[in-house]
Amino acid sequence: MELREFEREFSEKETTILLSGEYDQSSAILSIHAGTGGTDAQDFAYILLRMYVRWAEKKKYNVKVVDVLPGEEAGIKSATILVEGPWAYGKLKGEKGIHRLIRISPFDANARRHTSFASVTVIPEIDEEIEVEIRPEDLKIETMRASGHGGQHVNKTETAVRITHIPTGIVVVCQNERSQYLNKMTALKILKARLYQLEKQKLEEKKEELIGEKKEISWGNQIRSYILHPYKVVKDHRTQLEVYKVDEVLDGEIDVFIREYLLWNCESNKKEKKDEKRKT
Repeated sequence: MELREFEREFSEKETTILLSGEYDQSSAILSIHAGTGGTDAQDFAYILLRMYVRWAEKKKYNVKVVDVLPGEEAGIKSATILVEGPWAYGKLKGEKGIHRLIRISPFDANARRHTSFASVTVIPEIDEEIEVEIRPEDLKIETMRASGHGGQHVNKTETAVRITHIPTGIVVVCQNERSQYLNKMTALKILKARLYQLEKQKLEEKKEELIGEKKEISWGNQIRSYILHPYKVVKDHRTQLEVYKVDEVLDGEIDVFIREYLLWNCESNKKEKKDEKRKT
């Protein structure tokens, strides 16, 4: 037991050492969207949501479910969570991308194998002192009743808030706080982070254009596959890491993937720098 605890602590410290990005110490805003695959994809999106919430809880992070859009039959169409705590963004940033699930569908009466997809985006929570201009006249703020599953839990007052940033078309919805004010404050915080990320993305796209790099983002570019049939394995297509304890992974045990991604990313960055030096 002592050896296992030592190995766990060593792995944790090694992971932290690998976190050297500008905002790696920040809290993280993680969003999940169901993709191709119908009800199976919506169920998969819920499975991923549970996986990340379980991981964050095990790490003693404060997890706040900002918004959830339920699916028609099962699962969710989308969800956004705020993972608050040091290094949350740095550890979760490698989860960004397309995730694929292969399994016998529980929603298929003929018990056929289905492939479904969900996308994950991760952005850092931006500190208040970072200047991102949000003009009141650029905002369309709407209130509504928070969604629920019916019965006694249906919200009778308009506590949910939807904010649309008119110049960019970015829409943020928050409905899980106790009051309209708290929902509005949380929504503005996420909007601020997304506007900052948008500006940073524009700079990155400009940089890629100048150096002639093109990166395609498509459903065929999944970063990880969760295969439950005909065998069980979770494979990361970037690092080639394979883990056969699928149930544990889906229960939040993703530290090994986080560590391998950070090591892989570190080596990739070193290689890029060497290639740039050779060109100059």
